[in-house]
Amino acid sequence: MKNRLKYIILLVCPLLLGTCSVSYSFSGASLSPEMKTISIARFPNNALLVAPILSSTLTDALQERFARQTKLIQVPENGDLNFEGEITNYASTPAAISGDEYAVLNNLTITVRVRFTNAVDPSLNFDKTFSAFSTYESSKLLQEVEPTLIPEIVDQLVEDIFNAAVSNWQ
Repeated sequence: MKNRLKYIILLVCPLLLGTCSVSYSFSGASLSPEMKTISIARFPNNALLVAPILSSTLTDALQERFARQTKLIQVPENGDLNFEGEITNYASTPAAISGDEYAVLNNLTITVRVRFTNAVDPSLNFDKTFSAFSTYESSKLLQEVEPTLIPEIVDQLVEDIFNAAVSNWQ
């Protein structure tokens, strides 16, 4: 009787496990197996203050993140996952004031509006604003620190956008 039960369990377990589908990734992305493509439109810079490299830096970084950490094929438009949006703010503001009321530190802040569409699961669609900043010494000109700060801020923005879209941590 015990041997018969063992054989039944050995036959039934693979059938039950074969009907389950689990998706996981070491990148933190949880993508449905039905998702095959992604489209990421260029993010134009619509901020009042414009950094010439910002639009391409952000768009390229988002495309690279998905290429590195997912198996999705990038297509020009109408992907299973679709990103579009614009840079809405690019500003340098005082972060710390000295005793004589002069700024000693400034924040460079970048804000991006992202419209994300998930064709496989529309309940995950969103239209959100993401913002990140980095601090720099006010003794330096913004143009001096932009080449260092923009990639740093863009990395944080891309991390936040990626997590919101595919990690379901909304």
